Amino acid sequence: MFLVRLALAASFAYVGISSFTNPDLWTGFVPAFVQAIVPVATFLKIHGVAEVILALWLLSGKAQVWSGLVAALALFSIVFFNLSAWDIVFRDLSLGLAALALVFGKSGKQT
Repeated sequence: MFLVRLALAASFAYVGISSFTNPDLWTGFVPAFVQAIVPVATFLKIHGVAEVILALWLLSGKAQVWSGLVAALALFSIVFFNLSAWDIVFRDLSLGLAALALVFGKSGKQT
């Protein structure tokens, strides 16, 4: 399961950091209802920090079921709110399913 956690953490860390270094890449993925509540730049900063924290949590292996569940929910929500960008977000669906492997997969020694 370490490789699954590493793959997910790499994705979350990249997007989290990129939302600070190149926010213009991500503004189009912020749903309209979020934009009506909070400025996009503010949302991207908050979301970026949350994604980096999630990446670190996934890497730590602590509460793997919960970190996998949070990751899956985050990824599935990205897919749901950006279905019009299916050519891009289809990868998030696959990553979300990988995150569910942390939730429902066996951890520990294999027999």
